[in-house]
Amino acid sequence: MTNRGAAARPGSALGCRGRKRLALFSSRLFDPNRRRPVDPPGGDLEGRREPRFGPAAQIPAPRSRAKHPVKGAPPAPAPVDPQAMTRTTARWPQRVPPWLRWSAALGLAVMLVPYVLAPFYRYGEPVSTLMLWRWASGARVERLWVPLEGMSPALLRAVMAAEDARFCEHHGIDWGALRHVVETAEDGGEWRGASTITQQLAKNLFLWQGRSFVRKGLEFPLALFIDAVLPKRRILEIYLNLAEWGPDGEFGAEAAARRAFSRPARDLTLAQAALLAATLPNPIDRNAAHPSRPLLRLAALYQARVRRSASADICVLAPMTNVRTSGIPQHYPL
Repeated sequence: MTNRGAAARPGSALGCRGRKRLALFSSRLFDPNRRRPVDPPGGDLEGRREPRFGPAAQIPAPRSRAKHPVKGAPPAPAPVDPQAMTRTTARWPQRVPPWLRWSAALGLAVMLVPYVLAPFYRYGEPVSTLMLWRWASGARVERLWVPLEGMSPALLRAVMAAEDARFCEHHGIDWGALRHVVETAEDGGEWRGASTITQQLAKNLFLWQGRSFVRKGLEFPLALFIDAVLPKRRILEIYLNLAEWGPDGEFGAEAAARRAFSRPARDLTLAQAALLAATLPNPIDRNAAHPSRPLLRLAALYQARVRRSASADICVLAPMTNVRTSGIPQHYPL
């Protein structure tokens, strides 16, 4: 009897607990900040399914694990929009460090410098990167610039027979010779050079010495561009005045002729020109003044090529002789 009376009295502990629960239920029921329940992935609360395609297909927001807000608590944060996150993630260039952007711009500018300078080499007396390096290191450099008119026609034909027999036919790159080299290497043969005179000129003017695939990749488009903006005679003239032709800093045909035969390049015979052409791949170890037997055999091969080729060098010799193919000199003093 005593317990029943205590439960009925309004001031008892059981009555206080009931009033507290009623107040909490009322606050949750009538709270304006109370969040609506989230629809299930398959549809709404009444079982109606939402379309899975089209503009009405919306990604359901994840159900919040937080407790229901009480009266006076701050509002819950708004759900994250996945499309806004995608748009923010797509702006990746803004997160690239400034030093990386500047480095890429500087590298691109350096790569474009040869394409800006090449058209201006129609005139003047250019120098090679190797000559600049020797000058900067204090090494000896000897170069006497001579135009094509001041060189023996035998030297021009011997160099073309040795380095680039199809110089007048291709446009900077001899694709046939390059294909033959690749097929020979695939069959187990030895890799050998297939660089044209234009490619070697691109290397001498703007690139570095040595063999590397990176240099070859830069050399190919540059050779095509040089062949497009410079005439064949000018390409050969620059090449013959820039080629390294001695172990002690001799550059150009004039310095090579004076060192090996004590005569100017204008007075070279076919045999002497063939010897100079045979030393071009390795001027450090090959000496035209004191040739070895392999060097003499190679020079004889180049002489035979010159005598067999009647019009292979028409693009460079015709303006010098002022005649057509039949007027090109084909016999030289031995």
